[in-house]
Amino acid sequence: MKNLPTRRQVLQSLSSGFGYLAFASLAQQARARDEATSQKPLAPKATHFPATAKNVIFLCMNGGPSHVDLFDHKPLLADAAGRKTAMSALAGNAALMPSPFKFAQHGESGLWFSELCPELAKHADDLCFIHSMHTDLPNHSQAFIQMHTGSFQFTRPSLGAWSLYGLGTENENLPGFITINPPSENGGARNYGSAFLPAVYQATRIGTNQIPEFYAKLLGVDKEPGGPLKNMKNDLLSAEQQRRQLDLIRDLNAHKLNRDEYHPEIEGAIESFELAFRMQDEVPDLLDLSSETKATMDEYGIGSGRVTDRFGRQCLLARRMVEAGTRFVEVTAPVSWDHHFLLQKVLPEACAATDQPVAALLSDLKSRGLLKDTLVVWAGEFGRTPYAQSGTGRDHNNKGYTIWMAGGGVKGGLAYGATDELGYAAVENPVHIHDWHATVLHLLGLDHKKLTFNYAGRDFRLTDVYGNVVEDVLA
Repeated sequence: MKNLPTRRQVLQSLSSGFGYLAFASLAQQARARDEATSQKPLAPKATHFPATAKNVIFLCMNGGPSHVDLFDHKPLLADAAGRKTAMSALAGNAALMPSPFKFAQHGESGLWFSELCPELAKHADDLCFIHSMHTDLPNHSQAFIQMHTGSFQFTRPSLGAWSLYGLGTENENLPGFITINPPSENGGARNYGSAFLPAVYQATRIGTNQIPEFYAKLLGVDKEPGGPLKNMKNDLLSAEQQRRQLDLIRDLNAHKLNRDEYHPEIEGAIESFELAFRMQDEVPDLLDLSSETKATMDEYGIGSGRVTDRFGRQCLLARRMVEAGTRFVEVTAPVSWDHHFLLQKVLPEACAATDQPVAALLSDLKSRGLLKDTLVVWAGEFGRTPYAQSGTGRDHNNKGYTIWMAGGGVKGGLAYGATDELGYAAVENPVHIHDWHATVLHLLGLDHKKLTFNYAGRDFRLTDVYGNVVEDVLA
């Protein structure tokens, strides 16, 4: 009992500890301020090791596409039609439902595709299927945020923000991270935000799934392919006058930045104004699709009245952005994959709107020699159950589902991992969201364990304390 500290000693130690934390925070803020002011935060950076991908195009399928009706062929599910299993008790006594769509093997690799994806199936030997994906929760908002940030509980930087932070940009006149048509629900801006990373690493948004008239033109709802952003130059001020105005704003912001404690949002504002000024010369031409040939427009399915028109424009914009040096482009499909009802009707409609544009994007990248350096990812936040919901649809399934990747150093014509014989849970080489994130960063030349940012006294990373690179999918 003699060795126990007194209350005075305990309080003294605690106060010293709080003081240490305060000084550590001040030191972190000073270090971050020095880094922000000593070099351009978007300047190209060296990779941890040689990269196989320079850019990423993330085709986001919001809603949870049904893997057992698209890519994960389960012939035994047909034999079990109507049967009830142990999982049925947890799902309102639902019966197993075979896919109403025919499957066939394609390419030299013999990968299985549903009849709903005839154009994508032509690229079988370029695709790497991961049939054993799994995530933590079967709810849209949590799963969608985790797919983008690695965490469904806390606000964390998005995959695109981490990529830009780790690599910098290839074109200082364009945003390094662009998101086209991001959903306003399921986390909204958190899915493309920078969280505690400097604000300059968050995405530039083009449109939302709640399309106002301004963006409707840009994304191809009407006949004007480039929309109002084609005319983003300021006709009231000359370039010299704009530069003087911007210098004044920059100086005021910099004065506040140096006077007060570090505010990352101020540094982000300075960079945003500078980027917007530079964008005036390049963005209008980038968004103007009129320079594309009719053959290219037809290949993407672009044309008034065509169901592929809107997504075709988005995919073509993604190719143009990557070609111009944008590091990370995310495109959210303008259709829902949340098919709880009428699967046999609504799933073909979603595929009809997206299959041709995705296939055209792969063909276009390949013909231009860009696919080898560009990682294309097709993924939703989870899959669907092998049992029916309401007799005509499928429920959420986070235990096992399929995504695919192409280009950028992944093996083409590969089916990695597997779900059980009914397509319910990953049973062979399971791949968690953290593993997938680690693999994407690896392809970009970044070690997910070394790509860290110190915040609140702790080094954070995209994969938290988890994740392993899926070596078997690397070419």
